Amino acid sequence: MEEFKTIALFNYNHEIVVLKHRLDQEGIHYFFENETMSSIAPFYSNALGGIKLKIHPNDFETVQSILDDLKTNLKIV
Repeated sequence: MEEFKTIALFNYNHEIVVLKHRLDQEGIHYFFENETMSSIAPFYSNALGGIKLKIHPNDFETVQSILDDLKTNLKIV
């Protein structure tokens, strides 16, 4: 896991639900640092530096395109 790099930061657990599904569909290995602690104590998220999406550097371009797609096309009312 030492070679995994942070590509995105999130404040709350609900922000990563759809992203997890998309990463699983693509078969990308990832983990979210501070996810468990943020679910236990949500207001500590900022103090911990947020929920960090960590990926292998080889998957950077694929994950960046997924993040860009979700940012432009995901409209939650």
